[in-house]
Amino acid sequence: MINIMLTCSAGMSTSLLVLHMQDEAKKRGLEANIWAVSETTVKKEYAEKQIDCILVGPQVRYLMNQVKTQTENSIPVELIDMRTYGMMDGKKALDQALKAIENWKK
Repeated sequence: MINIMLTCSAGMSTSLLVLHMQDEAKKRGLEANIWAVSETTVKKEYAEKQIDCILVGPQVRYLMNQVKTQTENSIPVELIDMRTYGMMDGKKALDQALKAIENWKK
């Protein structure tokens, strides 16, 4: 099971991207738990759940270092590309998360 968390201001705008990512994961036969949270709950979610990767919405790019600190740099934290986010491209976002996880394990 792969656990991917997305975060943005309120966790609402990423919800549609989550749906597209979940659809793409199903198409690929991947067991993936993908969800979105507001930036205020990242630390709590990280403490309570197994997370393999966090994708940060471009509208809160200024939070990248804070999220990395909250996770003690123990997992990959990636900024979602503005175009990928704007197009709600679940395939590209999923690819980004999977690549980040793969590179992190090296």
